[in-house]
Amino acid sequence: MSHEQSDQERIESRAHLLPEEARAGSDDPEAQADAILSESDIREDRNVAEDTTLEHRTSDQTVTPVEPPD
Repeated sequence: MSHEQSDQERIESRAHLLPEEARAGSDDPEAQADAILSESDIREDRNVAEDTTLEHRTSDQTVTPVEPPD
């Protein structure tokens, strides 16, 4: 699979609007997805030390916040 194909697959996957995006509407979900993913890629690669490994996690892999006691 070429790099271009994987980018297109990412765009198509992200182009499915989230509920809040659907409420706001989108004239071009694919262009919106491309812009979101491009910005994300830029932020992901910025200021990364050469010996750093980027971790890719999903929201279900995050830590559940602990509520302070009353």
